Amino acid sequence: MGSAEAAASLMENGEVPVNIPSLCMACDDGGCNFKPVLMERRPVGSRDVVIQMLYCGVCHSDLHHAAGHNAALLGPTPYPCVPGHELAGVVTAVGDQCTKISVGMKVGVGCIVDSCLECKSCLAGEEQNCSKRVGTYGSKVSKSSRAYSPIGWTLGGYTSTMVVHEHFAIIIPDSYPMEAAGPVMCSAITMYEPLIVHGAGGGGKTVGIVGLGGLGVMGIKLAKALGCTVTAISRNTNKAEFAKQAGAANFIATADPAQLQAANGTFDIILNTVPVYHNYDIYTRLLKRDGKQVLLGLHKGFVAAMLIKGLTRGKSRLTVSLIGGIRNTQAVIDLCAEHNIVPEVQVKNCEELNQIFTDLDGANDAGVRYVLDIAGSLNENTSAKCSTARPPTLAVPKGAMTLSGSIIEMLRLICLWKT
Repeated sequence: MGSAEAAASLMENGEVPVNIPSLCMACDDGGCNFKPVLMERRPVGSRDVVIQMLYCGVCHSDLHHAAGHNAALLGPTPYPCVPGHELAGVVTAVGDQCTKISVGMKVGVGCIVDSCLECKSCLAGEEQNCSKRVGTYGSKVSKSSRAYSPIGWTLGGYTSTMVVHEHFAIIIPDSYPMEAAGPVMCSAITMYEPLIVHGAGGGGKTVGIVGLGGLGVMGIKLAKALGCTVTAISRNTNKAEFAKQAGAANFIATADPAQLQAANGTFDIILNTVPVYHNYDIYTRLLKRDGKQVLLGLHKGFVAAMLIKGLTRGKSRLTVSLIGGIRNTQAVIDLCAEHNIVPEVQVKNCEELNQIFTDLDGANDAGVRYVLDIAGSLNENTSAKCSTARPPTLAVPKGAMTLSGSIIEMLRLICLWKT
């Protein structure tokens, strides 16, 4: 009997519950030099499920958090840091009051592991808007929290074992490839949510996707599946064929002013996935009169656009989106299974994590989602393999989220809006 099953057995027999040991890929500071560390998960609660991890996707947000890029606005990153909110695995034990999830089911976990479950947002399946929402990693939690962690803050999916309240587990359809399921918990819901919110669910919309990394490629596939006409937007034509293979009907290279001019006023929705600060004004000009550009990358423009959205009560053409709730996350993986929408992934061993962070910090020209093979490479041999790995090479972030920078950016947008 494994540690997770043993803990569940103790619960059933009324004995003192025990923490569950879990091998994690963790870093001790913003240099993001990841090594395997044995840490602990909480005991199995009555509504908890224990997941034997198979895969975990690596998101650009993981890099931002682990490196402390946005500490000035979001607060310091607690270390040791174990990121990962693109989890996929198999349930090995459940609490005695679980009704949604059972042993043997394939499940995923996204960006949320707790919320109040009682407020208007939670009851509407929009847990991401709950004031008591708890992130999958790096969120401080008390012992009374459903997301309690013995270390004091949540630990993410770069781990051998995960414990989560069953409400926040997403059921993965049996037909869906497990190595691709994790990224759906983040990249797919990140793109699906604004498409649904801004009216693309019924099809017929013209949708532009800016940036052709892991998020952008998934956005193309989802928008097409919803019945929209999709245009990929990138700096040059290097990814034009790749974008069309993913389902884009059209392509715009922003380096060509003539192509930008020809596209003015043609889009209902533009989803901007670029993760660093850049000139996003050029895309707003491509919108129809009532169109929306949705910023998804975490930089000072994101915060400024969020403030503008509040000031205008959502009437501005520039807006933001983060993640979706449990209901839409379940809906999007079901949609992906129905339409055979699979993220472009590259499965990597855990000892390659530092290099993955270096690649993510670049342009991600491969346009893929990197996925850690947890079951196949996180074990007693990982430490020796990581000992020869170089720390990642990370550039100073451009336009990171700070309060002062975001306010200045907001004022710039207001001036631009009034001219």
